[in-house]
Amino acid sequence: MTPKQQQGFTLIELIMVIVILGILAATALPKFANLGSDAREASVNGMAGALRSAVSITKAAYLAAGSTTATTVNGVAVAAGTGIPTGAAAGIGAAMESISGFTADYTTATAVTFRPDAGGSSTCQATYSGTTGDVAIVVTGC
Repeated sequence: MTPKQQQGFTLIELIMVIVILGILAATALPKFANLGSDAREASVNGMAGALRSAVSITKAAYLAAGSTTATTVNGVAVAAGTGIPTGAAAGIGAAMESISGFTADYTTATAVTFRPDAGGSSTCQATYSGTTGDVAIVVTGC
């Protein structure tokens, strides 16, 4: 008698592989489930960086022009004497190249908020001060 050669996997072996894959998937799933929040947080941080850059570039252009009384620089409304873009669409809104993916709220000139279109709220935003040119971010609720 010659021994039979095995022709495939047994049912027990297949079930064990499926169980092991299920355990691996269950431990990896929570890691990837919260990526939307991380993406919104990163986009708010990116917007804050873009706002700071726009303020710096506008202020540099204002100082390079040499006038301390000008109220516009390259089509951007600025505060005379400082060159800081105002908190309006004609100010910081014009200084930004694009705000796609964000909604800007120009209700007050002293606190312009930029929120992500997807999931933005008062706890997930960048706020620009038209008075000081400072940018504050809140990402606790992204």
